[in-house]
Amino acid sequence: MKLVTVKMSDIYVNGLDKLVEIGMYPSRSEAIRVAIRDLLRRELWPVDGSPITMNMEKE
Repeated sequence: MKLVTVKMSDIYVNGLDKLVEIGMYPSRSEAIRVAIRDLLRRELWPVDGSPITMNMEKE
């Protein structure tokens, strides 16, 4: 994995901390990874939800 540094407002950090506190995610990082995965599936990979299939189609 690569390290990515992100600046975000306190309201987002507090929300992430609340999700971790109530046990929905084990860490902020995991909650962010899930959110980004879902965003990419919706916006970038809408047909099948996978970047692997997209790469195979280009070959």
